[in-house]
Amino acid sequence: MQAVFLITDLFIFAVLLIGIFYVWRIRHDHHLLANWRLALKRPVAMSSGLVLILFVLVAVLDSMHYRPALPSAPGQPVSYSAEAVSVLDGFLAPLTKARERSYSAPLAAHGFRKETIEQEGQKVRDYPRLKFGGSHLKDPAHDLASDVALRSLQATGIAFGLLLVASALSFWLAAKISHQTFAQVVQRFGSGQTYWPWRTLFLTLAGMLVVIIWVISLSQNYHVFGTDRTGNSVLVIALKSVRTALVIGSLTTLVVLPLALLLGVLAGYLRGWVDEVIQYIYTLLASIPDVLLIAASVLLLQVFIDKNQGFFATALERSDARLFFLCLILGVTSFTGLCRLVRGETLKLRELEYIQSAHAMGVSTPRILRRHIVPNLMHLVLINTVMQFSSFVLAEAVLSYVGVGVDPKTASFGVMINSARAELAATPVVWWTLSTAFVFMFLIVLSANLLADAVRDAFDPRTRLRSAASTTPSATPSSATAEVA
Repeated sequence: MQAVFLITDLFIFAVLLIGIFYVWRIRHDHHLLANWRLALKRPVAMSSGLVLILFVLVAVLDSMHYRPALPSAPGQPVSYSAEAVSVLDGFLAPLTKARERSYSAPLAAHGFRKETIEQEGQKVRDYPRLKFGGSHLKDPAHDLASDVALRSLQATGIAFGLLLVASALSFWLAAKISHQTFAQVVQRFGSGQTYWPWRTLFLTLAGMLVVIIWVISLSQNYHVFGTDRTGNSVLVIALKSVRTALVIGSLTTLVVLPLALLLGVLAGYLRGWVDEVIQYIYTLLASIPDVLLIAASVLLLQVFIDKNQGFFATALERSDARLFFLCLILGVTSFTGLCRLVRGETLKLRELEYIQSAHAMGVSTPRILRRHIVPNLMHLVLINTVMQFSSFVLAEAVLSYVGVGVDPKTASFGVMINSARAELAATPVVWWTLSTAFVFMFLIVLSANLLADAVRDAFDPRTRLRSAASTTPSATPSSATAEVA
């Protein structure tokens, strides 16, 4: 196995390191810690955060690329495959190899369209049996529904069994730490009288665990979300698309933040000709339609890639370069809104008394910006960043739908929606590709928006007190040990 690091892989791990550093900083900053505690006390924030963590885990596994070793004779040097795969590809290898001829509906045992097949020595037009889906059934017409129902019940039973054991251990541990009885801990948990929203967290985890175990159980013998035109599993494509969506959201945010923060602070604090030049720059960019600018930039990049094939060793690297460049262009065209917000807030902050006092005492401008202006802007930046994440995920789908997004060979929700455009016009309608892309995008965007609302309420001084009043439990614990329960 030979490790491979794509451009977007490096940035994803850089984002993870930045997140770890931010968590470490939160633990040493009482104000940030108090705000995040206030945000996570909201049940909807805890639930949406858990869903986002699951998607981030999928994206990280799909970002660990390597070239598998090829079989070689004893004594010969080890050679590696020309194409790189990810750790997620290794987990999904059974589904990737279970490829059908063409479309098949979710949990089906026959093809979706009639073909000329041979039965009892005669050629007839009928729905052919799938190579993988339901291949273990002797008579799918009678056994399919009962087999799916039985496997679903088994998966649900396993999930609830695991949850029962985990919850019992958690209640016992909480009772031991908080010096309460087991019944008291269960009663407080059931009534929601806990410092943290453990009940909501448990229900969210229970739903996720049931769905995951159900999908894993049925995927061993069926295509849970059907197959596409080429016979590939739609579930595999959807899971691979999660990385693309999160890369677009996170890397574009990393491009927007420094541009908007630097230019907005300089324009608002220095004013004069600096303010006029910066306003002219972002007004000019805002006057150009984003889709046209992105389309022109992506087409120029595609021409460069076609003329310089030697710069990229594999097709995966070419697709990754286009994805990275799309993040850059999308960030350059999307920083204007945050830049205006930062500029307006800086204009207000520079007139406050403590800023004027620091300036009168001879404190340098860089130090004033670093110690006084930027820290007082971070709540706005954080709120805007979390709220823009979902808009960037949706922007990728729109751009890929019109043909100027990611490479068509790259798995993304936009590519899935674009391919579903022709499928919806077919007879009969192939509906599961669009439905799967919609469900996955809906979960990602909804979770990001709900978490953004909680962060906004916790970090915005105007809504912080109201949020604190709404999240205060009816029985506030008086000690740190009671918080565990």
